[in-house]
Amino acid sequence: MLGKKRRLKRILKDGKTLIVPMDHGITKPPRGLENIDRILKSIDGIADAVVLHKGIAKHSCYLPNAELGLIVHLSASTSLSKDPNDKKIVTSVENAISLGADAVSVHVNIGSESEAEQIVEMGRIVETCDSYGMPLLAMMYARGKGVEKNVETIKHAVRVGFELGADIIKTSYTGSMESFMEVVKIAQVPIVVAGGSKTDDIKLLEDVKNAMLAGAAGVAIGRNVFQHENPRLIVKALRMIIHEDAEVCEAKEILKGVMNEGALAVKP
Repeated sequence: MLGKKRRLKRILKDGKTLIVPMDHGITKPPRGLENIDRILKSIDGIADAVVLHKGIAKHSCYLPNAELGLIVHLSASTSLSKDPNDKKIVTSVENAISLGADAVSVHVNIGSESEAEQIVEMGRIVETCDSYGMPLLAMMYARGKGVEKNVETIKHAVRVGFELGADIIKTSYTGSMESFMEVVKIAQVPIVVAGGSKTDDIKLLEDVKNAMLAGAAGVAIGRNVFQHENPRLIVKALRMIIHEDAEVCEAKEILKGVMNEGALAVKP
């Protein structure tokens, strides 16, 4: 599929990628996404791609001239619903194409009460993506009542995404290089690590380095970028580890410029 290969090259550079998801606003609008165009401008040319919902992509003034890849997210739910793990499809592959997307993404919660419906929806979307040559990023998580997030359940979630035909899979980090190697081996497609909750910069860089050593293709980190006091610098540091194979001690030197570069401060 020539179209899919060409689009994937815009997101995966030499098999590696640095994706910044900013699709959180439907679930519960978080601090840091008040002005997404400002974040886009600050990370353009450094991050490889962003994940956005259709409305943000449609109204963005910056995206038409951006270098970074666009992944349009198809799934949504809110934190106010009875079951936030029940992700629904809110747009189509065709609409994402009309917005100029380089890929689409879906969110599937393995172990949730609506797991079966989410799997069926993803299966159909995979086939639509294949027919258009559109890459699919599957956000595969072990989430649901009584579901424990551990190496085995994360492996299971990733395997489901692979079996259903995802081109890239985003999932939770397991906490160590050794255990994440098991996750990477369970699927023969690129695996990217989710950023999760806001954390300390050095721990973030260490986890990313260990994930890359385990065989990850990169990261999909949101809050730890858009809630950072200087999104541009943390993305630069992440890029050094992902694309330049830098050590954590080298990458963290970039963060010393937070005060010197005039940080794009995220206001509370």
